[in-house]
Amino acid sequence: MSSPENPDLALKEFTFEENKGTLHSLTVSIPEVLDPQYGMYVWPCAVVLAQYVWTQQEKIQHKTVLELGAGVSLPGVVAARCGAAVILSDSAELPRCLDNCRRSCEANGLRGVSVVGLTWGEVSPDLIALPLLHVILGSDVFYEPEDFENVLVTVSFLLRKNPEAQFWTTYQERSGDWSIEALLHKWRLSCRFVPLDAFGAQGSQIARSALPGSHTIQMMVITARETEQLRK
Repeated sequence: MSSPENPDLALKEFTFEENKGTLHSLTVSIPEVLDPQYGMYVWPCAVVLAQYVWTQQEKIQHKTVLELGAGVSLPGVVAARCGAAVILSDSAELPRCLDNCRRSCEANGLRGVSVVGLTWGEVSPDLIALPLLHVILGSDVFYEPEDFENVLVTVSFLLRKNPEAQFWTTYQERSGDWSIEALLHKWRLSCRFVPLDAFGAQGSQIARSALPGSHTIQMMVITARETEQLRK
């Protein structure tokens, strides 16, 4: 459904079904902008991550959640609707993406959600000033290989500042030659893969939305290595 005020803007709805321990479903509206910047519409990874957030809603209620590279912010919006205190972020160099974060909040009646410009790989005053975090979200942030290390520099900084936090991330396999394994080792991070069928995301249609195209998506939980060792 397009907006009469902005013909380049379309609202897309996603409905997350009841799951164990919940008594309701959840529908969120996400504004997509017809724009060549890839942060301006919903990619399949975002839907898969949002589904995981939905199934973990009891764990994130009243917790502080940061979404990195939020773009249209579907996972962050779902987290906020599930009762988390959410901070949305995208590159400080992409003000239109930050505007779209705010637009997604407005479309879902969310007030009090902060939107912050955070550029991957930069330890900025805004990054340092973030409050205590419990969960960090990132969908398809491993999109361009030249960004991989900058993403993990930021994630490593946040996980060491917040030792109990976890980074929940989804990525789409685009090349067998692309890997973050060496970078995870370099930045002393541990990774655990979560099977998609463990949270109802194994199909081609999630949240009553058909995921376009052919794709293989992986779901990972990343933690600081020292924290992971203490949990064993």
